[in-house]
Formats: sequence, structure tokens, C-alpha cells
Amino acid sequence: MRASSVGRRCAGVMCALLPAVAALTGCGHWSDSESAGPSAVTTSAGPSGYGAVFLAVDECSSFGTTSFTEVPCTSERAAARVVARYDGAVTDGPPCPPTTDFVLHISETRAAADGNGDSAVPQGYACMRKLEAPHPGDPGGGGGPRTIVGDCVYSAGSGQVRETACDGKGRKPPEYRVTSAVAERSECPSATALYVQLGGGRPVGCARPV
Repeated sequence: MRASSVGRRCAGVMCALLPAVAALTGCGHWSDSESAGPSAVTTSAGPSGYGAVFLAVDECSSFGTTSFTEVPCTSERAAARVVARYDGAVTDGPPCPPTTDFVLHISETRAAADGNGDSAVPQGYACMRKLEAPHPGDPGGGGGPRTIVGDCVYSAGSGQVRETACDGKGRKPPEYRVTSAVAERSECPSATALYVQLGGGRPVGCARPV
């Protein structure tokens, strides 16, 4: 699950800074925001022969409890499609597209003993989009690896908020909705009650009570 951060407006009082991904000064606090849902799963499955690269863009995977297998997208076992694929660790690479449903962390697999390299898979990660609804990565869907405009969050205590479905069907009812994304907190509308760290070119989410 991915964490972003959030800050609350204050008036007439000094606000204590809470533990945060990014500590900001002034009358406001920031805390972690986690997405709910299957946003990160590790797989060590090797190449299956359906493409030159294991889980390349536009290829599909099955769902599993401990590992995922690459399958043809026309297969009845196909459950999700790769929308972006990067080598290396997810913490070092580009973020997944905003409406990614979950991320597959792919463990490195060494080449076979015959030395032809056919079974070598480097460490990487695949950004996955389910083939069928519901999509937790959609705005208001209640999950996914990223918090985006349209998502809702609730207070999880200890200076944290977590994403939940805006329709109220999640594990917790929504308390705030991210209504816009801006470059600086000062650009948020005056009615903003919470600042959510989104990352990217517009890293500040302006959230209002629901």
C-alpha cells in the first residue's frame, strides 16, 4: 500500500507537526495516507512464453494467492493487463499511471544453466489494471497504489489517513474527498480542510469534508 501525506488547516492556534512523509512548517500538519486494497504483490514467476519480456506492457496475468502467472489475454484465466512496466525497485523508478489497480513486484530470475538467457528476468515492477470492474484504482474506488483527485480518505489515527471508497461501501466511511491537485498548498481553495501529498508535478491534493 502506498503512503502519501496530508495536512489540516488550522485557525487561531499553534498546530503540532505529526510524523509525516514530508514535514512542513507553519500552521498545518502532514500525516501518512495509505490506499486500501491489493496495491503491491510480489511474484517470482518466470517467463511463460507469451512474450519476449515477462509481463511486458499489454500482456496479461492470472490472479493467484502467492504468485501471478503470465497468460494470454484471451485466456479465461486472464485477470489483469500490464499498463506500464519498469526495471528496478518501485521506490527508484517512475510512478505507475494514476488509475493503476495494483502493482506486481517482480523478483529477479537468473538465466537457465544452458546459458541462452531465455529464462532471465530482471527485478522490476508491473503496473496492473484489472480486466473487469470494479477498479480500485479509479477515482473514488477506494484502493490502488496512488491517491488521486476524486479519491476519499478517512482518519486512521497516529496522524494517518487511509483511502476508502467514496460510495461508503469500503471498510470505513469516507471523511474527506480530494477535489483538486496543485503545486503548492497556497493554491488550494479556501474551503480546503485537508492537504494530501499526491506526488508528481502537482503533489498537493486539496481535500474537503464529504
